[in-house]
Amino acid sequence: MSKWSHFGRYVVAIACLALSFLIVHHSSFGQNWRVRGRGDTNNHRRHLPAGLRKIKHIVFLVKENRTFDNYFGTFPGADGATSGTISTGQTIHLRQAPDVLPRDISHSFQSAVLAIDGGAMDKFDLIPGGNQNGDYLAFSQYTETDIPNYFTYARHFVLADKFFSSLTGPSFPNHLYTIGAQSGGAINNPSSANRWGCDSPANSRAQVMEDDGTTIPEYPCFDFRTLADLLESEGLSWKYYAPGQDESGYIWSALNAIAHIRLTQLWTEHVVPTADFVADAQNGNLPAVSWLVIGSGRSEHPPASVCVGENWTVGQINAVMQGPDWESTVVFLTWDDFGGFYDHVAPPRVDNFGLGPRVPLLIISPWARSGYIEHKPLEFSSILKFIEDRFDLDRLTERDEKSTDLFDAFDFDDHPRPSLILFERRCPGSPTTADFQLDPRYHGGGQ
Repeated sequence: MSKWSHFGRYVVAIACLALSFLIVHHSSFGQNWRVRGRGDTNNHRRHLPAGLRKIKHIVFLVKENRTFDNYFGTFPGADGATSGTISTGQTIHLRQAPDVLPRDISHSFQSAVLAIDGGAMDKFDLIPGGNQNGDYLAFSQYTETDIPNYFTYARHFVLADKFFSSLTGPSFPNHLYTIGAQSGGAINNPSSANRWGCDSPANSRAQVMEDDGTTIPEYPCFDFRTLADLLESEGLSWKYYAPGQDESGYIWSALNAIAHIRLTQLWTEHVVPTADFVADAQNGNLPAVSWLVIGSGRSEHPPASVCVGENWTVGQINAVMQGPDWESTVVFLTWDDFGGFYDHVAPPRVDNFGLGPRVPLLIISPWARSGYIEHKPLEFSSILKFIEDRFDLDRLTERDEKSTDLFDAFDFDDHPRPSLILFERRCPGSPTTADFQLDPRYHGGGQ
């Protein structure tokens, strides 16, 4: 036998050993992951605003479970509603929502499809939790008195009133869209309560929809390309600010569900505590792209206090405005899904997964137009598209390729506008800021 044959066997042996190590490593959390479509869409020549490169830092801040009408239905000039149609055909007034709600409402894929009713938007009262003893909680609404700082941002910067959640359903798949312009086929939250991703218990499953519309249960650990991968490949800085393992809000740390990130050094190097964001913003250490999520008590996820959640958001945005990076930053502030609340605008159907009901989007930047309402149809993938355009990155899927751009919301020919420092306010009833256990019917088993 030649020396090259011996060498070949040696190489094969080393390769097998390495593969064995990877398999053991990947299965150490109790389950192998599944590779899904990567959606490799090539970069094409794009016509971009001349001043786009004035933006050097992009913050994607994701709160929880609110529709546009639930928060901004009364905002002047926006496409909002103060009444809605229930399943009987009757039109009812949207009731004043309390700061702390009495319960959560189902916001699963199935509940969203039921509520949308083919575009009629008239069955929100039939989803679990939507109407108990005639309270019509799904048909409730806040006004400027309840969320004054959010209204102030909308008046001074940009409010989008045709911004839709990417998927007709809940948090887990929609958070995946915020990183990858897809959900790996997932349409509902995993069955495990505290970990949604590659460290979920071995018996955890998420409903996944195939191309033909059939659904199957799969372990909630996927392996599709994300915006973080595009940034990493170009040597651009990024961080995902999120609660740590088993802390409240860890379920919204979307990169936990991406195997090649969660199971490698990319996780330990780039996924950092939420509390780090304020210091990074104030000290001029913001990366090129940031994602930011928080635990339940300040997330605005029902039944959490809306006032407490708004105060926390104001603290994060104040930190950006007080830091040296303000003049080169844009903050996209949005909410991940409809949360079971009524919205009167029927979402466009772009594929089997969505779009879902409208959610609010505030665009806060010294380069954002002042007091502008963006009326074009948008979704989470539109924000990814903006980031891809700014940093000359490839597209991820057909979603970001075909989504509407956000350039109308900016005026790069004007002078940068000064910061707008807002004050946290005293919340009615002195609600707690403590985190709480989310309703297990909707966040770990039930839908």
